[in-house]
Amino acid sequence: MPVTNWAGNITFNAARVHTPSSVEQLREIVAGSRSVRALGSGHSFNRIADTRGDLVSVAGLPKTVEVDEAAATVTVGAGLRFAEFTGAVHRAGLALHNLGSLPHISVAGACATGTHGSGVGNGTLASAVRALELVTADGGTLTLERGEEDFAGAVTSLGAAGIVTRMTLDLVPGYDIRQWVYEGLPYGRLRERFDDVLSAAYSVSLFTRWRTDEIEQVWLKQRTGDGDPGPAPDAWLGAVLADGPRHPVPGMAPETCTEQSGVAGPWYERLPHFRPQFTPSSGEELQSEYFVAREDGLAAFDALARIRDRIAPILQIGEIRTIAADDLWLSPAYGRDSVAFHFTWFPDTAAVTPVLGAIEEALAPFAVRPHWGKLFTTSPERARELYERYADFEKLTARLDPRGTFRNDLIERFFPGGRG
Repeated sequence: MPVTNWAGNITFNAARVHTPSSVEQLREIVAGSRSVRALGSGHSFNRIADTRGDLVSVAGLPKTVEVDEAAATVTVGAGLRFAEFTGAVHRAGLALHNLGSLPHISVAGACATGTHGSGVGNGTLASAVRALELVTADGGTLTLERGEEDFAGAVTSLGAAGIVTRMTLDLVPGYDIRQWVYEGLPYGRLRERFDDVLSAAYSVSLFTRWRTDEIEQVWLKQRTGDGDPGPAPDAWLGAVLADGPRHPVPGMAPETCTEQSGVAGPWYERLPHFRPQFTPSSGEELQSEYFVAREDGLAAFDALARIRDRIAPILQIGEIRTIAADDLWLSPAYGRDSVAFHFTWFPDTAAVTPVLGAIEEALAPFAVRPHWGKLFTTSPERARELYERYADFEKLTARLDPRGTFRNDLIERFFPGGRG
């Protein structure tokens, strides 16, 4: 039976598919393979996980969850989805600094591609990684810790450095979140108060279909300890408080979303947009996302607004978020606080692809970086210009993977200097 990604737009070309139940089995598979790629939750929308050799699902690896309260860390099996271990972290009185929109994604896959949540002080999910263990091209194992040579290149490595088996994540003291939704924020007010809007809560998401001169929904996720906010005002910057729960995609049932209306709850039940027991987002979709420096966020917003007639007809919903800078070599937020423009498209690749080109052209003046795991048309030559440590990453993969075991067509195209 063919294996596809989550969205179903990619059918993998793998000759063989493996689901090892131990690291020892994984080591044997890697050592005996000429070409192998790891598959997490399959939530990428391009061929970043594809291979013509061996495709290895990490979902069967031991589901380790080791909370170290004294060190404020959790060590988890790389194939675990966030929803599978965040409850244990919460019960220990601790928390992750942030979560993505979907608790359904695997921790290794999210970190490998630079996936993120939102918040002006919140880095990508990978920025919490303190250590990682991986299987190398010869079937051996390697542990890297923050501060060591190669660490910052190996965390967000697109699967090209090895197959991650365990990760240790930094934790913070536990906290609760209250979530409110406002509707109808005028573009004009957003432009006047762009930074204020995006920093109005611990985590902020702006949802727009780019069809009218307003942001359809603003999701504000406020930590209860940050001033312990009382009732939300009925109106805010021209937007109106929603009179009930909302789903960001028009026509979808709000019951699939995390609780709103200011009801306080644990961080892991509020920071994601969607509940883990339901299909996230719309399910039938394609996705793209583009990162610009935060100081360019408003100008980038205006550039997109000028081509909204190209975007709107094939868009289900767009989302605007902020991400703090990190030092991970291939992170889209490397070296700069960022604003990310996310697009959830209708599942029509032929219609979406030329619009991606238009978006990338509109955002080109802002050194725009695409999300590695989503759809984009950025050329390898342009990508090389966008990352200061691009050549260092190629040297790293050539050293860790001299046989090219973890390379596939996408890695070969974008990182030809990584050949051993």
